[in-house]
Amino acid sequence: MQAQPIKIAILAMGGEGGGVLADWIVDLGEHNGYYAQTTSVPGVAQRTGATIYYVELFPRETGESRVPVLALMPLPGDVDVVLASELMEAGRAVQRGLVTPERTTLVSSTHRVYSIAEKAAMGDGRVDSEALIAHAAQAAKRFVRFDMAQAAQTSGSVISAVLFGALAGTGVLPFSRRQFEETIERGGVGVKPSLRAFGLACERAGADETPDTVNAMDAMDDLQPAPRDAAAARLVERVRKELPVAVQPIALEGVRRLIDYQDPDYANLYLKRLADLRHVLPATETLLLRESARHLALWMSYEDTIRVADLKTRDTRFERVRGEVSAQADQLLAINEFMHPRLEEICETLPAALGRWLARPHWVHRLVRRFTQTGRVVKTSSLRGYLMLYAVASLRGMRRRTLRYELENARIEAWLAQIVDSAKHNPALATEVAQCQRLVKGYSDTHARGLKNYQTVIAAVQKAGARLAPATLRDLRDAALADEHGHKLRAALVRYALA
Repeated sequence: MQAQPIKIAILAMGGEGGGVLADWIVDLGEHNGYYAQTTSVPGVAQRTGATIYYVELFPRETGESRVPVLALMPLPGDVDVVLASELMEAGRAVQRGLVTPERTTLVSSTHRVYSIAEKAAMGDGRVDSEALIAHAAQAAKRFVRFDMAQAAQTSGSVISAVLFGALAGTGVLPFSRRQFEETIERGGVGVKPSLRAFGLACERAGADETPDTVNAMDAMDDLQPAPRDAAAARLVERVRKELPVAVQPIALEGVRRLIDYQDPDYANLYLKRLADLRHVLPATETLLLRESARHLALWMSYEDTIRVADLKTRDTRFERVRGEVSAQADQLLAINEFMHPRLEEICETLPAALGRWLARPHWVHRLVRRFTQTGRVVKTSSLRGYLMLYAVASLRGMRRRTLRYELENARIEAWLAQIVDSAKHNPALATEVAQCQRLVKGYSDTHARGLKNYQTVIAAVQKAGARLAPATLRDLRDAALADEHGHKLRAALVRYALA
């Protein structure tokens, strides 16, 4: 039988070492009796696309003088191994037809780096990871997967070394583990961490473990928070006593979020609102209460200037940015933030009475507006820039006296009242009303547009009353999320005679 080349496709994003991985495979083949060739087809920078590296290995025959002509790109249905640095890239490989159940071993990391389209969506634009895994497992002859980004971080290396180790662990290439390791050693750069990452991945892939799908709710039910802070412990105990078991995981996360956002007293207000809601809802409406708990926590942790400044000055953020750019311990890192607070944000950060005064047209209003027409760059890695944002974040203690809090509090109370009113004649409609909170998010112009769409949808709910079908409200909400300027929402309102 005539020898056939081994065909390997690598899908990786910029900075993940896809080129290094391809070069390692070529070096591995050439040092062990194979002809080897690599090509690459670059995609769009960062997360909107990925570079596809293609490698072919062909065995050298003793006494054979002819040199094989190897292909320059992978073809659907004609690839032996696909290596994907991220789960979505595995999905792209399946979509392109590079993965087939009769032939292809698919090796992929299960972590996600969200695409621009996913991040830009007004709603939850994330692709379901479990669905991606299910489709990939069905499409491949063998699917080796685990969180390779975590493995790279643990070993102090990069994901290309992890993928190389996983490739060795699958045993699909005719080379020993030692031959793989010698390839890394010949590279001469970052050898020790690369070998650590390689070994970790090789053993993991060789074990051929298929991760079990864990129900998220079961995992949360098994979690037994034991906060050391007495106030937090009382809140956890209150959740367990006052709320149904199915609602507790969401409520506990809401409590954690609101303590981080403000303080235990604010989390206590959250639980009081949930308790009041539970008392007026039918006991069987667990789904409605759970959705209300989820979206109430999100709304109460609205993004104001105080929150933005707080998040941008946290130690964890500086550590995350250093990790993302792979900065070494002896390297200096400069972080420039573009910020454009409008006059409205300034007014809303002030005490309510002062904020309302500044919002009225007079000479001070016009002066402040003139200085907020354009944005500015704040270097948070400098002492001046850091202290500027730290001062804004320190206003957290007075947040509940600000104009923004007054406005958001009134909106939240009106939203809860609408949930209760809708639940009287249609609990399913009330659930859809609770989920309308998804329209209100972000800050500055993003928040203003989302709030306008939310108010338009709720006005339609109030206009239609009991005759509004839950599916109709869902369509209106989806239309609002599909178009931030409200064009699709207005068209949907006309279609349902609610304009």
